[in-house]
Amino acid sequence: MNLPLPPAEDYVASPCVSVCVVDQATKSCVGCLRTIKEIGAWRVMTVEEKRAVVAACEERAKTRPRRGRDRKPLSP
Repeated sequence: MNLPLPPAEDYVASPCVSVCVVDQATKSCVGCLRTIKEIGAWRVMTVEEKRAVVAACEERAKTRPRRGRDRKPLSP
């Protein structure tokens, strides 16, 4: 069964880049830069909350590069 898609303005893409490695010092994913709490709550967040998380990840990326499983910086 196909569920209807939400209107485009209500869709927020997950910042996940399929790295899924948690840095123990920051308690966040080295790939998407979301915290463990943000990752766990993503499915139940409101559109506004998701937008806030995406914005927070973009801010974090200014001081902490996104990294792959090998811990090397990801290409922009």
